[in-house]
Amino acid sequence: MKVSLNWLKEYLDIDLPPARIGEVLTGTGLEVEGMEKVESVPGGLEGVVVGHVLTCGKHPGADRLSLTSVDIGRDAPVSIVCGAPNVAEGQYVPVATVGTTLYPTGGEPLTIKKGKIRGEVSEGMICAEDELGLGASHAGILVLDQAYTPGTPAAEVFNLESDHVYEIGLTPNRSDATNHLGVAFDLAAALSVGEGKEVSVRQPDVTAFSAGTAPAFSARVPDPTQAPRYAGLVIDNLTVAPSPDWLRARLNAVGVRPINNVVDVTNYVLHELGQPLHAFDLDKIDGGAIVVKKLPGGSPFTTLDGVERKLSSDDLMICDANDRPLCIAGVFGGAGSGVTETTTRVFLESAHFDPGTVRRSSMRYNLRTDAARIFEKGSDPNIVVYALQRAALLLQELAGGTVTSQLLDLYPEPVQPREVEVRYQRVDDLIGVALGRDTIHNILQSMAMEVTGETDTAFTVAVPTNKVDVTREVDVIEEILRVYGFNNVPEPETITTAMVVAPDPDPNALRERIGDLLAANGFYEMMAVSLTERRYYPEREDLVGINNTSNVHLDILRPDLLFSALDAVRHNLNFSQRDLRLFEFGRSYHLGGGRYREVNHLTLTLTGRREPESWHTEGEGSRAGFYTLKAAVELVLQRLGIDNYRTAEAAPADDYAYGLRYHKGPLELVDFGAVAGAKLETAAVKAGVFYADFNWDNLLRVLPRKATAVVTPGKYPTVRRDLALVVDRTVAFADIERLAGKAGKQLITEINLFDVYQNAEQLGADKKSYAVSFLLESGERTLKDQEVDKAMRAVEAVLAKQLGAEVRR
Repeated sequence: MKVSLNWLKEYLDIDLPPARIGEVLTGTGLEVEGMEKVESVPGGLEGVVVGHVLTCGKHPGADRLSLTSVDIGRDAPVSIVCGAPNVAEGQYVPVATVGTTLYPTGGEPLTIKKGKIRGEVSEGMICAEDELGLGASHAGILVLDQAYTPGTPAAEVFNLESDHVYEIGLTPNRSDATNHLGVAFDLAAALSVGEGKEVSVRQPDVTAFSAGTAPAFSARVPDPTQAPRYAGLVIDNLTVAPSPDWLRARLNAVGVRPINNVVDVTNYVLHELGQPLHAFDLDKIDGGAIVVKKLPGGSPFTTLDGVERKLSSDDLMICDANDRPLCIAGVFGGAGSGVTETTTRVFLESAHFDPGTVRRSSMRYNLRTDAARIFEKGSDPNIVVYALQRAALLLQELAGGTVTSQLLDLYPEPVQPREVEVRYQRVDDLIGVALGRDTIHNILQSMAMEVTGETDTAFTVAVPTNKVDVTREVDVIEEILRVYGFNNVPEPETITTAMVVAPDPDPNALRERIGDLLAANGFYEMMAVSLTERRYYPEREDLVGINNTSNVHLDILRPDLLFSALDAVRHNLNFSQRDLRLFEFGRSYHLGGGRYREVNHLTLTLTGRREPESWHTEGEGSRAGFYTLKAAVELVLQRLGIDNYRTAEAAPADDYAYGLRYHKGPLELVDFGAVAGAKLETAAVKAGVFYADFNWDNLLRVLPRKATAVVTPGKYPTVRRDLALVVDRTVAFADIERLAGKAGKQLITEINLFDVYQNAEQLGADKKSYAVSFLLESGERTLKDQEVDKAMRAVEAVLAKQLGAEVRR
């Protein structure tokens, strides 16, 4: 949010440096993220003064130049060589003194130096309009239309104004500070309490407002919960024209483009008081009445930007008597009822709308207007009429308008200030300072928070209706602390803390170790938000829903990390990044049995090539695949020292086209494989993706507590034997691995599956063939053929007995 210092000074008498004011604002919780000096003319004409031409004659060395002496308010006149044809004795002119930098219209900056022109000394420059940056004319020097005291700054003559604009990071709870007057109240309170300056706020005076004699304009609100207060009046005899310079300057300072005097007044009051207004061309309201209601879903509506939108049945609309939509309430006006150059009378609306309805409509159509941002934070219903009167007076002054109707005000259930009880001891405990009752009362009074009751130990405060988030004792204490000043809370001389011992194993250290390992192997770490879309999980019942006001599509906490990975892949593919190796440490969130549960994960995601493209890496063999992922998974497990795990099919099965699960008993360590096509289609990913999901919590549970042993390569040769085993389709390789490992545990050191063959004609419809390799080794001697054959016969026998396996010869 942008705040203009000159605008604030309309309500406050403050003479502090702009930087100091920024510090005070930050101290009240209105964090100043940046400050910019804004000038209506570049440079602010600094160094340019009024000069009185005392003499003017021809330059002795140039016919087209004049030699002048000019009084610029110094002890002696200065000599200036001037080339303008219209310079003459007796004129009052703008003079750029030596050292001044000018910013000519459409030109480069120019610094004035003392020098000689054709042999004559020149100590400045008499300026034309374009040389000052005030316009485009270069016909001659700018001659002032009246006498001024020589030396008067030109900025005063031309009513130039420099301003400082603060960029404030407004937090969602500060509905009271969405406007300049609200910021002024905070600044006045902080200066009065913290610095003893007795600063008071001058609020805009509306006592001159007078309603018309005609009946109030007709309006109807069928559901007051959607528009708890709706007010308006008719203003006639308007002349739509450009706004005056002061109003345009105020709006430009806060980034609002001036349009015309009627629309600009509504924007001015919005940024002044925090109350959005809307002006309807009265001649475009059919039926002479307003109805605030929701229309059927799909109803067409063309907004001011010329876009036709199909309305939702949840959109609150401002309609005419014939149910024709005129405006999305609190969000955006319609093209058919806006103010134009021919408008002469308006219905001026001021209202308080339901924050949730406005927020949903604003997000639905991506219309993030200033009005919507105020309404969705919770506007003040009790400022509605005051803002209406303020705008009416400005329209009378700037557009010649006349209020012809009585004031319409539909407010069936007035909102009263909320009363909150606060304990004095609780204030001292939370702030850390014994403030004392007088200080507390002074702070509350400076914020217009009235103490309505008091006991020996507590007080009751009436919270103004513009502070919609101040509902509890702790909220009131926060308001007190903001004004008292965080920097005024003393730091203790000693700080006591407990010794913190890192757990063993240290999860953070392990995470860093594995992250370094993956990065060294070509993976990039990704960090996705923990929010995702409910539509990805249509059948799950353990979802944790959230009320996301910023993006209604991200409406749940993610129950797994798969779609976060697929979203990242899709984003990169859209930017032609096709060879991806990603890893992420993150959490999944679940709700079951009335309890929430979080699980920590490590995920790996692969797509594209296994290695950079080159002439000797072509074809499918160059692409990352299941075994590329499998190698990365086992690398992580190996680095953690986790072994002796079992293998099963990956689960959930609908996540993977094919894959494996490594587990230790009931503890699932990792599922990995090729992502199922249905999941890729849902995420709009048009590439094959391989994905691994480690249960990080379970990895920490099975982590070995002993140091990892280093095994040296064997001194004796290994022997390889291959078997082609015909088994039932239901038999998993993990079963073969487990049984063979037990049968040959004295000699077999490694078992690998290197081929799977299925052929109904040769093997049978319910059979498949596993090609399995066995590595055998002794740590004491070179194995003899008889020993190897004996071990392999034992393996064949166990597999035949337990699994019905047949060896293909």
